[in-house]
Amino acid sequence: MSDTDGLQAVRARIDEIDEKIQALISERARCAEEVARHKGDGPDVVYYRPEREAQVLRTVMARNKGPLDDETMARLFREIMSSCLALQYPMKIAFLGPAGTFTQAAATKHFGSAVTTVPMAAIDDIFREVEAGRANYGVVPVENSTEGVVNHTLDMFMNSPLKICGEVELRIHHNLMSKSKTLASINKLYVHHQAHAQCRGWLDANLPGVAYVVVSSNAEAARCAAETEGAAAIAGEMAAEIYQLEIVASNIEDEPDNTTRFLVIGNHLAQPSGHDKTSLLVSTANNPGALHKLLKVFADNDISMTRIESRPSRRGMWDYVFFIDIEGHEQDPAVAKSLQTLQQTAYMVKVLGAYPDAVL
Repeated sequence: MSDTDGLQAVRARIDEIDEKIQALISERARCAEEVARHKGDGPDVVYYRPEREAQVLRTVMARNKGPLDDETMARLFREIMSSCLALQYPMKIAFLGPAGTFTQAAATKHFGSAVTTVPMAAIDDIFREVEAGRANYGVVPVENSTEGVVNHTLDMFMNSPLKICGEVELRIHHNLMSKSKTLASINKLYVHHQAHAQCRGWLDANLPGVAYVVVSSNAEAARCAAETEGAAAIAGEMAAEIYQLEIVASNIEDEPDNTTRFLVIGNHLAQPSGHDKTSLLVSTANNPGALHKLLKVFADNDISMTRIESRPSRRGMWDYVFFIDIEGHEQDPAVAKSLQTLQQTAYMVKVLGAYPDAVL
């Protein structure tokens, strides 16, 4: 068999496989429609189940044998799941806008492309949009691996009834983009303050002396650069596509592992998935050893604490609350026992949510 004949045979086999894949996807979509019929209709029906989706994606990754890597395979299934869910119930997801931000990229990574993403001007607008029912869920940044926590997000949880029902971890790759194609032609830089901090070393080495203008988001930086001759912006690939800018330099962040964690907020609690976190808001007396007593509860029950942050409670001078993340779901016996003990020792314990660990 000649090389040409062999190539034609492989292409014919690919066509056969594609036909089978398409038929199976259609069958899966029909099953999704059947699930919707079983669930019925009404304000209390929950179509999106983060624990179920996390379990499916973990199973996909566990049984993957290549040649595609685990995350690529999971992303393919994420898009299938997203499209099937849209047949049941089209969802609106509020994110920190404008279009092209890393928060929008996180929303798409978590929910897939079949949802409608709605840009909001500020983090508190996202909370209000979900609380009012105008969006089904919201995605908000909570911490960056190099710049620390997003205090505005933490503060919103103090008075909001919303629950955390998921998390997204997004590798942040900053790109220098412009209508110009060379560094030498750039005379102004639009940049968000966090992006500037995360790329300071590269900027000092490659754009010394270039004036920069601080703007409200990376996407806004891209929008301004698209409208200004000789200007550049630091933003993600999505922003370059939306605002039709050339990427002059890629991955200019100083820390190669730069990652931002986002939270998914909604009105529904997630059920246990087998690999979960629980986020708490805890207040205690300002006495010697008070915090130690709180944290000892987790150690006594062999529970790992993954994060703790303190914030002013806004109820009095030097009065603080603690945001705590622990491993496990609030329904797990050890976690439930810890929460019961905390209720007896702390002024206030509020479960902000129990949700699956980030899968992708």
